[in-house]
Amino acid sequence: MNTDTIHSLACLTIAIVWTMLSLSGASLAASFDCAKAAAPDEKAICANPDLSALDSEMAGLYYGYKALPLLMGASGIRQDEAEAFLKQRSGCGSDVSCLRSAYTQRISALKSDITEGVKNYCVGN
Repeated sequence: MNTDTIHSLACLTIAIVWTMLSLSGASLAASFDCAKAAAPDEKAICANPDLSALDSEMAGLYYGYKALPLLMGASGIRQDEAEAFLKQRSGCGSDVSCLRSAYTQRISALKSDITEGVKNYCVGN
């Protein structure tokens, strides 16, 4: 595949993710298998429809974020941010308020990163 094709596919993937998220609303389920939930944070997410929807929204945004090509070295930062979020989420245990706050912050950060990435990569070219 040539560079223009890869660029177009990345931008199309992001557009599809944005569309799916805007149409799906609160009917989303957790992004992981709740039957295998073992940790307190996972169990709390599976037991709470609002947290489950936030988890799915965040997962969809992360999928779009991963589709954006980054400068060399930035992919390690992206992975570090994801691991930091999971550590923060785990630290919340079953505290719904803490989990909601962690998801809200992560979703906001991902939306900001995607918006900047789209401006720089999809619109700027």
